[in-house]
Amino acid sequence: MIGDGSQVPSRYELLGMVRKHSKSLQETALGVNEMDDVEMDARFWQDLTDLYFFRSRETGHREDDDLVFFVKKMTQRHGANSGGDSPYFVRRWAPKLNDLVGEISMSIDWRRSFLLNLIAHTCFSVTVAICSHQVLQQYQADQVKSLSPIYKVVKTVYASPNRINFHLDSRKAIETEPAYPEICFAVDDFDSTFDAVVLTDTDHCYCVLLNATDGAAFPHNRDQGQVIDLSTPTSEEHSTRGKVKKSKITLFSGFVSYQMVREAYDSGRSGFGSLLSFGHPSGKTDRIYMKGPGGRGEVEVAVSGILDQSKTELSPKSQTPKKGLGIGSIVRTAASVASTAAKHAYAAASSVRHPDEEMLPLKCCLMSVSLPWEAIAHDLLFKGTPPVAM
Repeated sequence: MIGDGSQVPSRYELLGMVRKHSKSLQETALGVNEMDDVEMDARFWQDLTDLYFFRSRETGHREDDDLVFFVKKMTQRHGANSGGDSPYFVRRWAPKLNDLVGEISMSIDWRRSFLLNLIAHTCFSVTVAICSHQVLQQYQADQVKSLSPIYKVVKTVYASPNRINFHLDSRKAIETEPAYPEICFAVDDFDSTFDAVVLTDTDHCYCVLLNATDGAAFPHNRDQGQVIDLSTPTSEEHSTRGKVKKSKITLFSGFVSYQMVREAYDSGRSGFGSLLSFGHPSGKTDRIYMKGPGGRGEVEVAVSGILDQSKTELSPKSQTPKKGLGIGSIVRTAASVASTAAKHAYAAASSVRHPDEEMLPLKCCLMSVSLPWEAIAHDLLFKGTPPVAM
């Protein structure tokens, strides 16, 4: 049992133990996967789950979700007692852990369960932005300290071991399926949230950031009311002094140029063949999956071309936009574009396009971001680099 039983360790103390005995998360990135004795001790992780998510449960935060996830051992994945073929099962929170698991405790992978709940009970936001390619190059070369986007949208998203499959021929028809070991961050109202994200210049780039901002991975110092930085190698030395935590951790960052989006849009199924895999749920919409930087994660984006409404309004048949290609994990062509918004976007594009080139404004709606759970857990526990400033 962790602790002496007289007092429950604080969350930042518990998370320090997690870091100490999660070296395999660091070694996996180096192609090594070795665990020490404690990291393989199921009782250690079961006690941690009990202390962190039940006995030390903090109130007043969104991470007080009443769902608790339990990952099944590989040998139990096809059992009938807890979720059929799903790699995990879910219970509603109760004051005592044993009331939730009872006799099936031995079938649970407690290490993976703790880390999955750490992710699921952390708060996240996604930032979708239009940036100048020149500004991005300056940022990458450390010539500027922060990115100044032309336009951006910040949206709260939630980590889930389920994947949402949108039926692209119907805005309301969706279905879910287990995605674990992938973790998905879906935007249910993507078409309205990102309605104004339109690339109107060849210098424009479409940027996506995923940040962890609060919740279970950001433990508070109960004595000083501060958030403790446990993501840097030296934090254990300073944790008792109340070192203040970074406001966020960037888990995913990537961008794609207008030209790449346009080429994929124009070339249909052949576009981005080396980067993307495609699905075609209907005749009107293409679904594309784009790998993230370094092959880590996938992003789902819906891309649709905005036609020159002044040329199409007189012809009912011409109201149907060109077949669009999405970029990212799931890309969906927008169902419709308001006539006024389309005129503004097309006018903006016309003012900057080259004489020998037709500039087609491209509307991009992010549908989801997905990452392996181990990559997220590693960054929440160990990532020490500053978040992307935008």
